[in-house]
Amino acid sequence: MSALAAGPHLSDRQRLAWLRLIRTPNVGPASFRELINRFGSAEAALEMLPELMISGGANRIVRIPSIAEAEAEVDAARRAGARFVGIGEADYPPLLRTLDNPPPLLAVKGEGAVFRLPAVAIVGARNASLAGIKMARMLAADLGRDGYAIVSGLARGIDTAAHKGSVSTGTVGVLAGGLDVPYPPENAGLCDEIADRGGAIVSEMPFGWQPRAQDFPRRNRLVAGMALGLVVVEAAQRSGSLISARLANEMGRLVFAVPGSPLDPRAAGCNALLKDGVTLVTEAADVLGALAPLAGTRLPRTAPLAEAPDISAMPPPGENDRADVLEALGPTPTGIDEIIRHTGLSAAQIAMVLLELDLAGRLERHAGGNVSLIA
Repeated sequence: MSALAAGPHLSDRQRLAWLRLIRTPNVGPASFRELINRFGSAEAALEMLPELMISGGANRIVRIPSIAEAEAEVDAARRAGARFVGIGEADYPPLLRTLDNPPPLLAVKGEGAVFRLPAVAIVGARNASLAGIKMARMLAADLGRDGYAIVSGLARGIDTAAHKGSVSTGTVGVLAGGLDVPYPPENAGLCDEIADRGGAIVSEMPFGWQPRAQDFPRRNRLVAGMALGLVVVEAAQRSGSLISARLANEMGRLVFAVPGSPLDPRAAGCNALLKDGVTLVTEAADVLGALAPLAGTRLPRTAPLAEAPDISAMPPPGENDRADVLEALGPTPTGIDEIIRHTGLSAAQIAMVLLELDLAGRLERHAGGNVSLIA
């Protein structure tokens, strides 16, 4: 078992080290996991980062956040009534642990008990119709009364309606920016109400982070990952809600859609999903019947963060090893198994070279464990 799965609670010192590590540029959930597995702790990994970046061919060594900066973010969380929860801890959303590369730390404001309810995600259009808003609110209220938490992204329209419909029974709002930067701003009061009434607001982004366009797909991944199933109420043909539906399907979650008029472009995405075979929803019973067999499913005891190749005893890769891996990589996403077969190197050796490239800002990781070089 890796250091990440060894204990149920992080000490204050460990939490600061984890925060410094995940806030370091070029360190994502995948490289975070491999660094911990390689060096045994975040503190040891932080010491080795400059050397690893140089080995990966970095043009410059990125700045590692200081202990004082990490302490300042923890203080900001405390002032906001929030806390940082690590993946091995009790208040970490259990379904999120089953994702490939889940965020090692989440900022959480509110009650962790809501994460222990079976959950349904409800998403949809920002410019929702009144009928769509009514449907989202009704579904959320009915599912909430049946013991389900409702997860959504706190956007205008359908998301807001879903949260309002379930605020009294338990809802989880996921932000694309920092926990102290609610988006849209008019939902700041809703965020406070959710946290005060037994729900929770979560974010993987730093405090003070203003959300960018590329942050919303990351937010959508967490929304889909926390739930057993995802319901799309209204969605245009090209929308973030369809991204959420695709992500949910890739995760093995059930996907549902509410049908709409063929004349309303806000229903085009839902109708397309229904043509593709997702479950049609006209009432909460349609969702409850499909999810009932899954609601009591036992989850794995350990998170995927404990399942990376064991590279703790490996010597550093040689220059020939790095050259072989670089030659095998290109701009097209490639499976790690293919790289292993092509180079003849072990999984642990490949993992170490990819980690160096990742930390140097030269590697992009894709769904399904594929990787490519950044041009």
